[in-house]
Amino acid sequence: MSDGFFVRWGKTLEDDPSVAPFPEILDIEVTTICNNGCKFCYKSNTKNGKNMNLETFKQIIDKFPINLTQIAIGACSTMLSNPDLFKMAEYARENGVIPNITVADLDRETAKKAANTFGAIATSRYENKEPCYNTIQYLKEYGLIQRNIHILASQETYDQIIETMNDIKTDKRLEGLNALVILSLKKKGRGKTYNCLTQEQFNSLVRHAEELQVPIGFDSCSAPKYLEAIKDHKDYDKLSKFVEPCEAACFSSYIDVNANFYPCSFAENSKGWEQGINVLELDSINDLWKHPRVEEFRHQLLNNKRNCPIYNI
Repeated sequence: MSDGFFVRWGKTLEDDPSVAPFPEILDIEVTTICNNGCKFCYKSNTKNGKNMNLETFKQIIDKFPINLTQIAIGACSTMLSNPDLFKMAEYARENGVIPNITVADLDRETAKKAANTFGAIATSRYENKEPCYNTIQYLKEYGLIQRNIHILASQETYDQIIETMNDIKTDKRLEGLNALVILSLKKKGRGKTYNCLTQEQFNSLVRHAEELQVPIGFDSCSAPKYLEAIKDHKDYDKLSKFVEPCEAACFSSYIDVNANFYPCSFAENSKGWEQGINVLELDSINDLWKHPRVEEFRHQLLNNKRNCPIYNI
C-alpha cells in the first residue's frame, strides 16, 4: 500500500492465472452528468444525467472482499457534478483502497482537495490543451505525485498526441509528469464518428515517444497493438512483462451509476449486455463473479486470447 507495487501469481510464483477468484479492480461510475460535451465521449454524457448517492456507493463497496486493490471513480470533467464525490473517496480510503480518478478541467480549489484525497489523477487532453495542462500544474503545486495525461488514440487525434509528447519535453507545467497514457478508440457513443489508428500510425507514436524519452502507458485495450509495435525491440522481453491485455470480468469489474455490473464500461448496451446485473440484488460479489453471464463473457474473452470480443481496436 506504500508504493502501489503489485504482483499476481497462482499456485506457484511461476503460475500466471487467467482469472482472479474475486475482482481486483473496481471501476465505478458515480455520475452521468457532464457539461463538457466532448465530441468523442463514448458515454454520450450531457448535463441531464444522474448521480449515484453515497449510501449506494457504500453498499457496493461493502460487498467487495478485502483483496480489492484499486477503485477508479468515474465522475465528470470538473469533479463538481456529484456532491458526494469526496465522501465516496474517503469511504474507499476507510476500506483500505486509495481511489483514483480521471478529470479534465479542475479549478485550483478542487485540485487542492483532489490532490489530498486521491492517489492518482489522470487529466484528459482534449482539443484545447490549456485546461489539461493547467490542471496538471495545479495538482503538482498541491503535492500530487501520480499525475497522468489521458489522450484518445484515433486518426483524428493523432496530431494532438504528437503535440502532447513534444509539450511534455518543453512545457514547464508538465514537468515531473508520471506518464502520457494513450487510450485506444472504441467506436461507441459519440466516438462512432472517429477512426482507429492503423498499426503503422500506432508504431510511429511508440517510436516518437522513445525518441523523445517521454514516459508513456496504454490502456489494456491497446495491448495487441503495443506488442506488435515493439516485436522487434531489443528490450521486448522486458517491456512485454509490463503489458496487461483485457482484464474485463477476469480481474476487473465495472459498475454503472445505477449499480449495474458490466464486464467493462464499453460493454454497456453491447450485444448480450443490453442490461447489466444489479449488484445490490446479489448476496455477495461471489454470486456476481460466478454468474452465468459473467462466466460466458469471460469464456469468450479468454478464447479470443484476451483481445476485445466486442470492438475492432
